[in-house]
Amino acid sequence: MTRSTAPVTALAALLVLLALLVPGDVDSLTPATFLRLPVEALLGVVLVLVLPERPRRVAAPAAGALLGVLLIVKALDLGFDAVLHRPFDLVLDWPLLQPAVDYVDVTAGRFAAVGAVVAAVLLAGAVIVLLARSTSRLSRAVGRHRPTATRAVTIAWIALALPVVPIASHSTTTLVHDHALQVRAGLRDRQDFAHESAADPFAGTPGADMLTALRGKDVVIAFVESYGRSAVTHPDIAPHVTTALDAGTRRLTAAGFSSRSAFLTSPTAGGGSWLAQATLLSGLWVDNQQRYRTLLAGDRLTLGGAFRRAGWRSVGVMPGITRAWPEGAFFDYDRIYAFDDLNYRGPRFGYATTPDEFTMARFQQFERTDGHAPVMAAIPLLSSHAPWSPAPTTIGWDHLGDGSVYHSMASGEAPAEDMFGRDPALVRADYARTVQYSVDTLVSYVETYGDDDLVLVFLGDHQPAPFVTGPDAGHDVPITLVSRDPTVLDRTAAWGWTEGLAPSPQAPVRPMNAFRDQFLTAFR
Repeated sequence: MTRSTAPVTALAALLVLLALLVPGDVDSLTPATFLRLPVEALLGVVLVLVLPERPRRVAAPAAGALLGVLLIVKALDLGFDAVLHRPFDLVLDWPLLQPAVDYVDVTAGRFAAVGAVVAAVLLAGAVIVLLARSTSRLSRAVGRHRPTATRAVTIAWIALALPVVPIASHSTTTLVHDHALQVRAGLRDRQDFAHESAADPFAGTPGADMLTALRGKDVVIAFVESYGRSAVTHPDIAPHVTTALDAGTRRLTAAGFSSRSAFLTSPTAGGGSWLAQATLLSGLWVDNQQRYRTLLAGDRLTLGGAFRRAGWRSVGVMPGITRAWPEGAFFDYDRIYAFDDLNYRGPRFGYATTPDEFTMARFQQFERTDGHAPVMAAIPLLSSHAPWSPAPTTIGWDHLGDGSVYHSMASGEAPAEDMFGRDPALVRADYARTVQYSVDTLVSYVETYGDDDLVLVFLGDHQPAPFVTGPDAGHDVPITLVSRDPTVLDRTAAWGWTEGLAPSPQAPVRPMNAFRDQFLTAFR
């Protein structure tokens, strides 16, 4: 090795070590992780020493290219862990990259989205090529200095036996093993889901025998975006949100309404709202895109379908649907109100297409006019969607018009990276503010338009991203039932939910997929 090539070889070694040491989870991304000794590097040196020259010339770049692919997988793991609190699934998660691109498109613009895709592809190719060239260079260097390399690797193996020398705890070998198990589970998951889907105790129930305890009621199921358990437990967030919930409880009590709350465990965290909504409405655990697509291709009875079978008008108010949504037919709604159907003429607030107050007002205008037939509505509310800034403020039901009034507020499509680059405390404050807005909107709606025949169920779809909640926040989300009719709440007494809009820390926790059967059983 000449003096002129030594720096390049050193850089190649550094790149290989970096690829081996980078962990797949955010919590392990610390300086101490990069001070460890990766066993795979020593095994690579041993392999170079024992292989003849010709096979070595093929094996070295192939191993480098494979290491480049593994580094890309680690990068995907880190990204998914930062946002969804779990590693990337090599079988099931590829479809989720499209919503990620759509998010950048909405929040930062089409040019940024296209640029991000192009940059990601070029970067991935460059990583693979650079690591292949690096391992080839290192292989040649080891071959030229076999005695020195042999002594070095022997000393390193002896050192590994000493407790003071750390081994990489998040090794590439462990990552390969974990993802191999994950791939096997993913391939088996379709069969498992088909077996779960086949068991439906309500599939053959006649409409006349369903939901008899709610006859004549309007039932609204509102999903509050990113409204997770952290909103009522995190020390930086809960004081703001629980204040709104407690105030809402007092306001609704004064208006004659009662409420009960608990927790559900969502199948997702940080994103994937559609998975949570499908889980609640279908009674099946839908925690990946493969399950979601399989569900939509079947004929599972949803809550919307159950209400429709029982004689209700069933609608979905979907302000986030901005393009063709043929899969919406699965949910068995009489009518789907997508974004264009709401005739909103105001600005976007971050990712949200319409403010929650406007969404609820349009539902009232379209479906709950005088003399209307009983209606069941599923309404995903978007104002508390990341990046949580800018956000709307309450205007008042009589002043919304076509939404043009919102142009007087600071709005716009906030860059996607804003929430990652800002002080986490400020991000949490913005998150709390948007959840407060959503809660206040629902409370005001019940105060203004509620009657003896309104039943409101509102819940979170998932926890916000881990950089908001902190580590190990879990997947639980609050759920609340509101009604003025005491017989409705009497039907749920066995559930053990706690009084008020804010569930107590000791409130029951059930899987989100259990709610459909629990609800249909209580009100049959």
